Amino acid sequence: MVEKVDGLIVGAGLAGLLAANTLQAAGKSVIVVEKARGVGGRLATWRLGPGRGDYGAQFFTVREPEFQKFVDEWREAGLAFEWTRGWATEGESGADDGFPRYAISGGMTAVAKHLAQNLTLHNQTKLGKINLVGNGWEAVAENGRSYQSRALLLTPPVPQSLALLNAGEVPLADADRAALEKIEYAPCLSGLFWFEGEVNLPEPGALQRPDAPVSFLADNQRKGISPEATIITAHANPMMSKIWYEAPIQELVGLFMRALRPFLGKNSTVKAHHIHRWRYALPTVIHPQRTLLAAGLPPLAFAGDAFNGPRVEGAALSGLAAAKALIEQL
Repeated sequence: MVEKVDGLIVGAGLAGLLAANTLQAAGKSVIVVEKARGVGGRLATWRLGPGRGDYGAQFFTVREPEFQKFVDEWREAGLAFEWTRGWATEGESGADDGFPRYAISGGMTAVAKHLAQNLTLHNQTKLGKINLVGNGWEAVAENGRSYQSRALLLTPPVPQSLALLNAGEVPLADADRAALEKIEYAPCLSGLFWFEGEVNLPEPGALQRPDAPVSFLADNQRKGISPEATIITAHANPMMSKIWYEAPIQELVGLFMRALRPFLGKNSTVKAHHIHRWRYALPTVIHPQRTLLAAGLPPLAFAGDAFNGPRVEGAALSGLAAAKALIEQL
């Protein structure tokens, strides 16, 4: 089966979903292809027992008016809410720096589902290669489905995007390839724990300590997304995540439990846990522009949180910039 569209977007994270909506609003036919079962990428929420927890991005901030417009819409719809204006650090209660950190009702995945509701989305579709076809692109999925498009947007972590282009022998310009290969990421080990009994994290129910092996702890119930149960998120710092990345699950559970133990009540017990390994969690070397538009090829753009600004807002602004660039070329 061959699907033909104006724009093919690979990846249903925030960058891809915002770009798809922008292209569609401009009258372009769009398909979003996503290898996972759900949407959101690192806007990731997991059900654990009767509760839920964010195990990827924990919150987002706003610095640019362009992103503020979306956040205002999400707040008006009851989707986004202000969680806190500061973090507890080791031995101190939560600070207040006056800078809002926003969370999503029901967990971060909910905003991705909101953005995906009017899009043509093909989940559980893993691509094997991308190649040139005439004046456009062809992406071939492992399930045999093929997509042809006039324009292409790649939003996965850059090493994964390059692997798809390499498999199709796409001749990227030397300067573009060099710029993309400069981008680097750090991994993150993430744990979710369902507790019965007391868990006493300081206000606002989260603790940030970048130099500790487990650098972030958050209570999803106090955050406001898991009223049914106490679900704790734990993130290892980049160095610890790299060292322990291939460790067995039970060793990772032990790593996180050692960090949590000082905050547990006497009768607290773990009912269940979920461990996730994010290989490309944090861009450590980013591209200086919000998107990279490939030279000498049919319209091809790269976007994501490794372009100009990391984190959630960076991904959003990158997707919007890429979409605008592709609309101009189309």
